[in-house]
Amino acid sequence: MKDEGISRMVEFIESELQCRFTLERREQAAVFRLPDLPFDLYLDATAPWEATGVTDRRNSIFLFSEQLDRDFPKIGRRLKVLAGHAQRLYARQTVLARIDKRQAMEFQQEHHLQVALPGKYRYGLFHNGELVSIAIFSAGRNMRDLGPDYRSFELIRFCHKSDILVIGGLSKLIHGFAADFHPQDIMTYVDRAWSQDSSLKRIGFQEVGILEGGLVWLTADRQIPLTDPNQLASIRLAHPEGYLLAQFGSTKLRLTL
Repeated sequence: MKDEGISRMVEFIESELQCRFTLERREQAAVFRLPDLPFDLYLDATAPWEATGVTDRRNSIFLFSEQLDRDFPKIGRRLKVLAGHAQRLYARQTVLARIDKRQAMEFQQEHHLQVALPGKYRYGLFHNGELVSIAIFSAGRNMRDLGPDYRSFELIRFCHKSDILVIGGLSKLIHGFAADFHPQDIMTYVDRAWSQDSSLKRIGFQEVGILEGGLVWLTADRQIPLTDPNQLASIRLAHPEGYLLAQFGSTKLRLTL
C-alpha cells in the first residue's frame, strides 16, 4: 500500500469528514475505523472483502491509491454524502424529464465513478432548472420463458449531483420510466466495493445473485477485463493512461413491477 494514499485519506478524514478514526495497518489493507459513521474504509486491499477481516455488519468501502490519484474529488464528495454532509432535496421538489445522450454522458463524467454509458433511455430530475439526478436504462429484453409479453430492463447507471442527496429520487425516476415503458422487472448491479447490503432493497429490489470480481485495466472511458495475467503488458502499452484495479464483484438485484 502507498503511504501517500494513507496520508491523503488521513488529511481528508480530519479536514472534511471531521470525525473520530483509528488507522490499522494490516498486511491486506490499511483500515480506517470510523465509529461515528456508518462505514469503515479499506485502502489498497489485496484480497476480496470477506478475506480482509470484515466480520461485523457495518458497511465497508474499498478504495485504491490509484483511484485517489485519478478521481479523488469525486470519491471525496461521495464519501461526504455517505457521511451525512450533503444538501438534501426531496423528490417532490424536483421535475422529472427525459434527457439526451450528451446531458447523460456529461453528468456521469462529472459525478459518477464508473465509466460513463449512454444507455437507451435516460431520465433526469431537475431542481430550479438544474439537473441534480439521473437514471440510465437499457433497451428491453424479451424474457419469453417468463411469459409472451415479459420484458426486463436494466438500470445501468444512477447518480446524484455531487454534494446533493435527492431523497426518493430513484423511486421517482423508476416510476417515470415504468409509466412510459411498462417493464415487468428492472434489474441492476451494485458494486460491492462500496456496498455489501444495498439500500435499493428499501424500494423493493431483491438480491438474486452475486457476480465475482476480478482484475480490470481502467481508463477514463474503458474498463478492460484482465482474464490472463499475460495480457497486462500489452494492455498497459496500448492504454498507458490507465491503471490496474481489483474489483470486488457486484450484487445483482431485481425489482419486479
